[in-house]
Amino acid sequence: MPGLNASTSRQTFVMQHHSADDFLSFTYPVLRRHEASSNIVLAHALKRVGAENALSGFEFMSDEDVNARFASINAEYTTPRATTDAFWLTVWTVSSPASPPTLDLVLSCVNWSLGDYPIFLWTPQRSSAASSAWLAPRVQQVAEYLSCCVPPERVFSIFGLTSLVKTFARTWTQMTGFVIEPEPFYAALFSYCTAQTWRKGDVALPEGHRLRKASMTDKEFADDSVYFPLSIERARHEAHELISKGLVWVYDACGDITTICAVTRNSHRVSAITKVYTTPRWRRRGCAEFLVREVTAQLLFQYGKESVVLYVGHENSAQRVYDRVGYAGLCGKPKPDAVEDSLELGFIGADRGHW
Repeated sequence: MPGLNASTSRQTFVMQHHSADDFLSFTYPVLRRHEASSNIVLAHALKRVGAENALSGFEFMSDEDVNARFASINAEYTTPRATTDAFWLTVWTVSSPASPPTLDLVLSCVNWSLGDYPIFLWTPQRSSAASSAWLAPRVQQVAEYLSCCVPPERVFSIFGLTSLVKTFARTWTQMTGFVIEPEPFYAALFSYCTAQTWRKGDVALPEGHRLRKASMTDKEFADDSVYFPLSIERARHEAHELISKGLVWVYDACGDITTICAVTRNSHRVSAITKVYTTPRWRRRGCAEFLVREVTAQLLFQYGKESVVLYVGHENSAQRVYDRVGYAGLCGKPKPDAVEDSLELGFIGADRGHW
């Protein structure tokens, strides 16, 4: 164990992982136990590993396998290395020399075909993260490590559990001088739908209307739906990539595409709806509800997912749509433990990316 000796009663340390395979070889059993809440970091990592590993290599990994990995690590894992490539930082605590490390935090610094993603933060220790005494030193440690790996301009925003993000953003500003944007980029609830919570609609689809997978002839519509500031060429690239992989569904009203729904983050048991968009002239006609209900049902009952997750803004009227479909903890209803407040904070003067 890095730097651990018999006189140390408790130690927290950071590791840097330069490949998704390496990251998952240490974290997969924990990520699997929290597959819904870890959807962002897990799905992004799975995109980067080979199909065989994604389907079977990690699926049968146990905590004992991870402990064996720790027995062979060296100082390179805990020494920061500057890089422009994707990497992951993990924060671990060892309570005694005889105890295996426990995973406290994950920081994901990755990119994809359209550029850099925000910094994503995740913890499996939600109850502990509510305590500043537990959270602050770990965030300080991972922020210091991150500052050795990338220039501060790379950290254009932070997304994750609200308590994590607020603590990290304050720490990062104090450390780098980069000031937090006055308004959050995104303030949202993380919600989920399962086979038990999903609700069937009571209105029939109008005659001649269809809910179907998108095709390349729908691509120009998909371009218009991209919220993020992409050039038209990059937007077309995103649309082509998502449609070619079968990740976009559309509401087709007699040839008029009214609504799209994209499902771009997937793991073994969980899928995430990441984009829902209805053209202005078709809004308030129930198109989004029809499509989201159908996509959610297909993912749960046809593709065998245990849950479908999504983020929805605190003030977004789409909460009513998702609530009627069966997503939990929305519209002021009681929140189950798995429904989380999430936040994205940006930094003034950083280089904007895309997600």
